[in-house]
Amino acid sequence: MAAAGLKLNHIARESPNVKRLAAFYEEVLGFERIETPNFGDFDVIWLRLSPDLSLHLIERDPQSRLPEGPHGSPPAGAVADPRSLPRGHHISFGVSNYDEFVQSLKERGIKNFEKTQPDGKTRQVFFFDPDGNGLEVGSWGN
Repeated sequence: MAAAGLKLNHIARESPNVKRLAAFYEEVLGFERIETPNFGDFDVIWLRLSPDLSLHLIERDPQSRLPEGPHGSPPAGAVADPRSLPRGHHISFGVSNYDEFVQSLKERGIKNFEKTQPDGKTRQVFFFDPDGNGLEVGSWGN
């Protein structure tokens, strides 16, 4: 039997600099910082997009073997060009002001790639957060 009432609660991202990553999600995508429990030995910042969806940013364990690049760049081995973003490596959001949103990415100097689906209606923009996590924003927010 499938879980009854199942819904997505939060997405977690590990980062060497949760403050920098939180500022990106607040400024670029409009997330709101919410009360976060004190986890003691490592920084955690919780952000909310809607009443039902949160983003939990968790300080990377310094003992982690995951590679990371210089401040503000994708980790070593990550895709640097949004045109080459693997199909399954992103979080997607929809907006009702697609053109204005894409313009704001350009004004911020955020490298991006736009694509229009064959139906001619669905437009998408792909880009990365400061830690190299793939993001997609589409015109389906209406």
